[in-house]
Amino acid sequence: MFARWELPKYTDLNHYLKFSKDMRVKNSFVRLPHRFDVNQLVKELNSFDEQCWMEHPSKMEGNSALPLVSYIGERNHKFEGHMRPTDYLATTSYMKQVMASFGEVLSRSRLMRLASGAEVSEHVDFNYHWHSRVRIHVPIKTNPDVTFHCGEARVHMAAGEAWLFDSWRRHRVINAGREDRVHLVIDLAGSSRFWNLVRKIEQMNTSEDDFAQTTDEMEISYLEDKQCELRTEKFNVAPVMAPGELEALITDLIENFSSQPLNDKHLVEEYKAVLYDLANDWREAWHLYGYEQEGWPRYKELLNRTAGSLRKNPRALITSGNEIGINPIIMQRILNAALNIDQLPEFTKKHN
Repeated sequence: MFARWELPKYTDLNHYLKFSKDMRVKNSFVRLPHRFDVNQLVKELNSFDEQCWMEHPSKMEGNSALPLVSYIGERNHKFEGHMRPTDYLATTSYMKQVMASFGEVLSRSRLMRLASGAEVSEHVDFNYHWHSRVRIHVPIKTNPDVTFHCGEARVHMAAGEAWLFDSWRRHRVINAGREDRVHLVIDLAGSSRFWNLVRKIEQMNTSEDDFAQTTDEMEISYLEDKQCELRTEKFNVAPVMAPGELEALITDLIENFSSQPLNDKHLVEEYKAVLYDLANDWREAWHLYGYEQEGWPRYKELLNRTAGSLRKNPRALITSGNEIGINPIIMQRILNAALNIDQLPEFTKKHN
Protein backbone atom coordinates (compact mmCIF):
# COMPACT_ATOMS: atom_id res chain seq x y z
CA MET A 1 0.00 0.00 0.00
CA PHE A 2 1.16 3.52 -0.78
CA ALA A 3 1.22 6.19 1.90
CA ARG A 4 -1.45 8.87 1.61
CA TRP A 5 0.41 11.09 -0.85
CA GLU A 6 3.14 8.70 -1.98
CA LEU A 7 3.21 8.14 -5.73
CA PRO A 8 3.95 4.75 -7.30
CA LYS A 9 7.28 4.41 -9.07
CA TYR A 10 7.14 3.64 -12.79
CA THR A 11 9.93 1.96 -14.68
CA ASP A 12 8.74 3.21 -18.07
CA LEU A 13 5.93 5.05 -19.82
CA ASN A 14 4.10 1.86 -20.83
CA HIS A 15 3.91 0.84 -17.15
CA TYR A 16 2.36 4.20 -16.38
CA LEU A 17 -0.16 4.03 -19.21
CA LYS A 18 -1.38 0.65 -18.03
CA PHE A 19 -1.89 2.07 -14.54
CA SER A 20 -3.60 5.33 -15.50
CA LYS A 21 -7.31 5.53 -14.81
CA ASP A 22 -7.75 7.44 -18.05
CA MET A 23 -6.72 4.37 -20.00
CA ARG A 24 -10.00 2.45 -19.91
CA VAL A 25 -8.95 0.37 -22.93
CA LYS A 26 -5.60 -1.21 -23.76
CA ASN A 27 -5.85 -0.60 -27.50
CA SER A 28 -6.62 2.53 -29.48
CA PHE A 29 -9.74 0.86 -30.90
CA VAL A 30 -12.00 -2.00 -29.85
CA ARG A 31 -14.71 -3.45 -32.09
CA LEU A 32 -17.63 -4.82 -30.10
CA PRO A 33 -19.55 -7.96 -31.19
CA HIS A 34 -22.79 -6.14 -31.98
CA ARG A 35 -23.99 -6.00 -35.59
CA PHE A 36 -26.99 -3.89 -36.58
CA ASP A 37 -29.47 -3.66 -39.46
CA VAL A 38 -28.02 -0.88 -41.60
CA ASN A 39 -31.06 -0.58 -43.89
CA GLN A 40 -33.39 0.08 -40.97
CA LEU A 41 -30.97 2.56 -39.43
CA VAL A 42 -30.70 4.46 -42.72
CA LYS A 43 -34.49 4.47 -43.06
CA GLU A 44 -34.90 6.07 -39.65
CA LEU A 45 -32.02 8.46 -40.27
CA ASN A 46 -33.70 9.68 -43.47
CA SER A 47 -36.85 10.53 -41.51
CA PHE A 48 -35.08 13.56 -40.02
CA ASP A 49 -35.03 16.71 -42.11
CA GLU A 50 -32.25 19.30 -42.19
CA GLN A 51 -33.76 21.57 -39.53
CA CYS A 52 -33.35 18.81 -36.94
CA TRP A 53 -29.56 19.09 -37.05
CA MET A 54 -27.57 21.36 -34.75
CA GLU A 55 -24.24 23.06 -35.26
CA HIS A 56 -21.35 21.29 -33.55
CA PRO A 57 -20.66 22.94 -30.14
CA SER A 58 -17.06 23.64 -31.21
CA LYS A 59 -18.34 25.12 -34.49
CA MET A 60 -16.09 22.82 -36.52
CA GLU A 61 -16.88 23.25 -40.20
CA GLY A 62 -18.77 20.33 -41.71
CA ASN A 63 -19.68 18.86 -38.30
CA SER A 64 -23.27 18.71 -37.04
CA ALA A 65 -25.28 16.70 -34.53
CA LEU A 66 -28.83 15.59 -33.80
CA PRO A 67 -29.59 14.98 -30.10
CA LEU A 68 -31.17 11.65 -29.14
CA VAL A 69 -30.45 11.68 -25.37
CA SER A 70 -29.79 15.10 -23.91
CA TYR A 71 -30.19 17.26 -20.83
CA ILE A 72 -33.93 17.18 -20.01
CA GLY A 73 -34.55 15.87 -23.52
CA GLU A 74 -34.14 19.20 -25.26
CA ARG A 75 -31.91 20.58 -28.04
CA ASN A 76 -28.60 21.19 -26.32
CA HIS A 77 -25.06 19.86 -26.02
CA LYS A 78 -24.82 19.78 -22.21
CA PHE A 79 -22.99 16.99 -20.40
CA GLU A 80 -24.45 17.69 -16.95
CA GLY A 81 -27.85 17.05 -15.43
CA HIS A 82 -30.77 14.68 -15.93
CA MET A 83 -30.44 13.02 -19.34
CA ARG A 84 -33.66 12.11 -21.12
CA PRO A 85 -34.66 10.82 -24.57
CA THR A 86 -35.51 13.60 -27.01
CA ASP A 87 -38.59 13.85 -29.21
CA TYR A 88 -36.37 12.88 -32.13
CA LEU A 89 -35.52 9.54 -30.52
CA ALA A 90 -39.20 8.99 -29.69
CA THR A 91 -39.99 8.89 -33.44
CA THR A 92 -37.61 5.98 -33.98
CA SER A 93 -38.00 2.31 -33.17
CA TYR A 94 -34.79 0.59 -34.15
CA MET A 95 -32.43 3.31 -32.92
CA LYS A 96 -33.92 2.84 -29.47
CA GLN A 97 -33.42 -0.92 -29.79
CA VAL A 98 -29.80 -0.37 -30.80
CA MET A 99 -29.13 1.88 -27.82
CA ALA A 100 -30.91 -0.45 -25.41
CA SER A 101 -29.01 -3.49 -26.72
CA PHE A 102 -25.90 -2.52 -24.74
CA GLY A 103 -27.85 -2.79 -21.47
CA GLU A 104 -26.15 0.25 -19.97
CA VAL A 105 -27.15 3.56 -18.38
CA LEU A 106 -26.76 6.12 -21.17
CA SER A 107 -25.32 9.60 -21.08
CA ARG A 108 -25.56 12.25 -23.81
CA SER A 109 -26.05 10.44 -27.14
CA ARG A 110 -26.43 11.80 -30.64
CA LEU A 111 -26.32 11.30 -34.36
CA MET A 112 -23.10 12.92 -35.56
CA ARG A 113 -22.63 13.96 -39.16
CA LEU A 114 -19.34 14.69 -40.89
CA ALA A 115 -19.76 16.30 -44.30
CA SER A 116 -17.93 15.15 -47.39
CA GLY A 117 -14.43 16.61 -47.40
CA ALA A 118 -14.63 17.66 -43.73
CA GLU A 119 -12.74 16.43 -40.70
CA VAL A 120 -12.77 16.34 -36.93
CA SER A 121 -9.48 18.00 -36.06
CA GLU A 122 -6.99 16.29 -33.77
CA HIS A 123 -7.81 16.63 -30.09
CA VAL A 124 -7.92 14.84 -26.73
CA ASP A 125 -11.06 14.48 -24.58
CA PHE A 126 -10.06 15.50 -21.07
CA ASN A 127 -12.96 17.19 -19.32
CA TYR A 128 -14.78 15.75 -16.30
CA HIS A 129 -17.32 13.85 -18.43
CA TRP A 130 -14.65 11.89 -20.27
CA HIS A 131 -12.69 10.83 -17.21
CA SER A 132 -15.26 8.11 -16.53
CA ARG A 133 -17.04 7.61 -19.86
CA VAL A 134 -16.43 6.00 -23.20
CA ARG A 135 -18.09 6.60 -26.57
CA ILE A 136 -19.54 3.86 -28.76
CA HIS A 137 -19.70 4.57 -32.50
CA VAL A 138 -22.27 2.80 -34.69
CA PRO A 139 -21.72 3.88 -38.33
CA ILE A 140 -24.97 4.31 -40.26
CA LYS A 141 -23.81 6.04 -43.44
CA THR A 142 -20.15 5.93 -44.38
CA ASN A 143 -17.76 5.34 -47.27
CA PRO A 144 -14.35 3.66 -47.67
CA ASP A 145 -12.59 7.04 -47.55
CA VAL A 146 -13.63 7.77 -43.95
CA THR A 147 -10.73 7.08 -41.59
CA PHE A 148 -10.64 7.36 -37.81
CA HIS A 149 -7.18 8.02 -36.36
CA CYS A 150 -6.38 7.39 -32.69
CA GLY A 151 -2.82 7.45 -31.42
CA GLU A 152 -0.72 5.69 -34.05
CA ALA A 153 -3.61 3.53 -35.27
CA ARG A 154 -6.33 4.17 -37.82
CA VAL A 155 -9.42 2.22 -38.86
CA HIS A 156 -12.40 2.43 -41.15
CA MET A 157 -15.55 1.65 -39.18
CA ALA A 158 -17.99 -0.19 -41.43
CA ALA A 159 -21.72 0.48 -41.40
CA GLY A 160 -23.60 -1.56 -38.82
CA GLU A 161 -20.57 -2.25 -36.62
CA ALA A 162 -19.97 -0.99 -33.07
CA TRP A 163 -16.64 0.53 -32.04
CA LEU A 164 -15.13 2.29 -29.07
CA PHE A 165 -11.79 4.07 -28.83
CA ASP A 166 -9.38 5.53 -26.28
CA SER A 167 -10.30 9.22 -26.18
CA TRP A 168 -7.30 10.00 -23.93
CA ARG A 169 -5.04 9.51 -26.95
CA ARG A 170 -4.90 12.14 -29.67
CA HIS A 171 -7.59 11.37 -32.25
CA ARG A 172 -9.16 12.79 -35.41
CA VAL A 173 -11.54 11.76 -38.19
CA ILE A 174 -11.24 12.49 -41.91
CA ASN A 175 -14.02 12.12 -44.48
CA ALA A 176 -12.22 12.19 -47.82
CA GLY A 177 -15.19 10.64 -49.61
CA ARG A 178 -17.98 12.16 -51.67
CA GLU A 179 -20.77 11.36 -49.22
CA ASP A 180 -21.56 12.55 -45.71
CA ARG A 181 -20.72 10.23 -42.85
CA VAL A 182 -23.30 9.73 -40.07
CA HIS A 183 -22.63 7.77 -36.87
CA LEU A 184 -24.88 6.98 -33.95
CA VAL A 185 -22.70 7.83 -30.94
CA ILE A 186 -23.56 6.62 -27.47
CA ASP A 187 -21.81 7.85 -24.31
CA LEU A 188 -21.74 5.65 -21.21
CA ALA A 189 -19.62 4.90 -18.16
CA GLY A 190 -20.08 1.15 -18.39
CA SER A 191 -20.97 -1.48 -15.82
CA SER A 192 -18.75 -4.41 -14.90
CA ARG A 193 -20.58 -6.43 -17.59
CA PHE A 194 -19.54 -3.95 -20.24
CA TRP A 195 -15.89 -3.69 -19.19
CA ASN A 196 -15.56 -7.45 -18.77
CA LEU A 197 -16.71 -7.77 -22.39
CA VAL A 198 -14.14 -5.20 -23.50
CA ARG A 199 -11.35 -6.96 -21.61
CA LYS A 200 -12.37 -10.31 -23.12
CA ILE A 201 -12.14 -8.86 -26.64
CA GLU A 202 -8.77 -7.29 -25.96
CA GLN A 203 -7.42 -10.56 -24.55
CA MET A 204 -8.52 -12.31 -27.75
CA ASN A 205 -6.70 -9.78 -29.92
CA THR A 206 -3.52 -11.14 -31.50
CA SER A 207 -3.10 -8.53 -34.23
CA GLU A 208 -0.02 -6.32 -34.29
CA ASP A 209 -2.27 -3.39 -35.17
CA ASP A 210 -3.39 -1.20 -32.29
CA PHE A 211 -7.00 -2.32 -32.29
CA ALA A 212 -8.91 -5.30 -30.96
CA GLN A 213 -11.87 -6.88 -32.65
CA THR A 214 -14.11 -9.71 -31.58
CA THR A 215 -14.45 -12.97 -33.46
CA ASP A 216 -17.97 -13.41 -32.10
CA GLU A 217 -20.93 -11.68 -33.69
CA MET A 218 -24.14 -10.57 -32.00
CA GLU A 219 -26.83 -9.78 -34.56
CA ILE A 220 -29.33 -7.23 -33.26
CA SER A 221 -32.23 -7.60 -35.69
CA TYR A 222 -34.97 -5.05 -36.08
CA LEU A 223 -38.19 -6.10 -34.34
CA GLU A 224 -41.08 -3.94 -35.44
CA ASP A 225 -43.22 -4.27 -32.32
CA LYS A 226 -40.45 -4.49 -29.74
CA GLN A 227 -40.82 -2.14 -26.78
CA CYS A 228 -37.67 -1.10 -24.96
CA GLU A 229 -37.03 1.29 -22.12
CA LEU A 230 -33.80 3.23 -22.03
CA ARG A 231 -32.01 3.90 -18.76
CA THR A 232 -30.43 7.35 -18.76
CA GLU A 233 -28.22 9.23 -16.32
CA LYS A 234 -29.95 11.24 -13.60
CA PHE A 235 -27.07 12.08 -11.29
CA ASN A 236 -23.81 12.74 -13.13
CA VAL A 237 -22.43 15.82 -11.33
CA ALA A 238 -22.87 16.62 -7.66
CA PRO A 239 -23.79 20.07 -6.30
CA VAL A 240 -20.52 19.88 -4.35
CA MET A 241 -17.98 17.26 -5.36
CA ALA A 242 -17.32 14.76 -2.59
CA PRO A 243 -13.80 15.15 -1.16
CA GLY A 244 -12.91 11.54 -1.97
CA GLU A 245 -13.67 12.05 -5.66
CA LEU A 246 -11.78 15.35 -5.75
CA GLU A 247 -8.76 13.71 -4.14
CA ALA A 248 -8.92 10.80 -6.62
CA LEU A 249 -9.01 13.15 -9.62
CA ILE A 250 -6.10 15.16 -8.24
CA THR A 251 -4.02 12.07 -7.44
CA ASP A 252 -4.65 10.64 -10.90
CA LEU A 253 -3.55 13.86 -12.60
CA ILE A 254 -0.47 14.23 -10.40
CA GLU A 255 0.56 10.68 -11.24
CA ASN A 256 0.29 11.67 -14.88
CA PHE A 257 2.33 14.86 -15.02
CA SER A 258 4.87 13.62 -12.46
CA SER A 259 5.81 10.78 -14.80
CA GLN A 260 6.42 13.11 -17.77
CA PRO A 261 10.24 13.44 -18.03
CA LEU A 262 9.98 16.71 -19.99
CA ASN A 263 8.38 18.54 -17.06
CA ASP A 264 10.43 20.82 -14.80
CA LYS A 265 10.77 19.00 -11.47
CA HIS A 266 10.49 22.17 -9.39
CA LEU A 267 7.30 23.15 -11.19
CA VAL A 268 5.94 19.65 -10.69
CA GLU A 269 6.41 20.06 -6.93
CA GLU A 270 4.76 23.50 -7.07
CA TYR A 271 1.67 22.14 -8.82
CA LYS A 272 1.50 19.15 -6.48
CA ALA A 273 1.42 21.51 -3.49
CA VAL A 274 -1.32 23.66 -5.06
CA LEU A 275 -3.50 20.64 -5.80
CA TYR A 276 -2.89 18.92 -2.45
CA ASP A 277 -3.83 22.17 -0.69
CA LEU A 278 -7.10 22.19 -2.61
CA ALA A 279 -7.83 18.56 -1.68
CA ASN A 280 -7.12 19.08 2.03
CA ASP A 281 -8.99 22.37 2.37
CA TRP A 282 -11.94 21.06 0.34
CA ARG A 283 -12.27 18.13 2.72
CA GLU A 284 -12.18 20.50 5.69
CA ALA A 285 -14.93 22.64 4.17
CA TRP A 286 -17.00 19.58 3.28
CA HIS A 287 -16.90 18.37 6.88
CA LEU A 288 -18.29 21.72 7.97
CA TYR A 289 -20.87 22.43 5.26
CA GLY A 290 -21.53 19.47 2.93
CA TYR A 291 -24.07 20.72 0.38
CA GLU A 292 -25.31 23.57 2.61
CA GLN A 293 -25.51 27.01 1.01
CA GLU A 294 -23.54 28.52 3.88
CA GLY A 295 -20.43 26.79 2.54
CA TRP A 296 -20.71 27.85 -1.12
CA PRO A 297 -18.59 31.02 -0.69
CA ARG A 298 -15.80 28.96 0.88
CA TYR A 299 -15.89 26.41 -1.95
CA LYS A 300 -15.76 29.21 -4.52
CA GLU A 301 -12.86 30.81 -2.67
CA LEU A 302 -10.87 27.55 -2.82
CA LEU A 303 -11.54 27.13 -6.54
CA ASN A 304 -10.55 30.72 -7.30
CA ARG A 305 -7.41 30.39 -5.18
CA THR A 306 -6.35 27.29 -7.07
CA ALA A 307 -7.04 28.81 -10.50
CA GLY A 308 -5.03 31.90 -9.53
CA SER A 309 -2.08 29.75 -8.47
CA LEU A 310 -1.60 28.18 -11.90
CA ARG A 311 1.13 29.50 -14.17
CA LYS A 312 -0.11 31.66 -17.05
CA ASN A 313 1.39 29.34 -19.64
CA PRO A 314 -1.27 26.62 -20.14
CA ARG A 315 1.50 24.21 -21.10
CA ALA A 316 3.73 24.96 -18.12
CA LEU A 317 3.40 21.24 -17.45
CA ILE A 318 2.30 18.60 -19.94
CA THR A 319 0.80 15.15 -19.63
CA SER A 320 2.52 11.84 -20.25
CA GLY A 321 1.60 10.05 -23.43
CA ASN A 322 -0.31 12.74 -25.32
CA GLU A 323 1.66 15.83 -24.20
CA ILE A 324 -1.23 18.25 -23.68
CA GLY A 325 -1.17 21.17 -21.25
CA ILE A 326 -2.09 20.49 -17.63
CA ASN A 327 -3.84 23.81 -16.96
CA PRO A 328 -6.89 23.17 -19.19
CA ILE A 329 -7.31 19.72 -17.62
CA ILE A 330 -7.23 21.16 -14.10
CA MET A 331 -9.80 23.77 -15.09
CA GLN A 332 -12.23 21.49 -16.93
CA ARG A 333 -11.87 18.21 -15.06
CA ILE A 334 -11.51 19.56 -11.52
CA LEU A 335 -12.26 23.24 -10.94
CA ASN A 336 -15.24 23.60 -13.30
CA ALA A 337 -16.72 20.29 -12.13
CA ALA A 338 -16.28 20.62 -8.37
CA LEU A 339 -19.17 23.02 -7.71
CA ASN A 340 -22.53 22.75 -9.50
CA ILE A 341 -24.99 24.36 -7.13
CA ASP A 342 -27.69 24.40 -9.83
CA GLN A 343 -27.88 20.61 -9.37
CA LEU A 344 -28.88 20.87 -5.69
CA PRO A 345 -32.67 20.66 -6.27
CA GLU A 346 -32.27 17.42 -8.23
CA PHE A 347 -30.12 15.86 -5.49
CA THR A 348 -32.32 16.87 -2.59
CA LYS A 349 -35.84 16.42 -3.93
CA LYS A 350 -37.78 13.28 -3.10
CA HIS A 351 -38.25 10.91 -6.05
CA ASN A 352 -41.36 8.78 -6.13
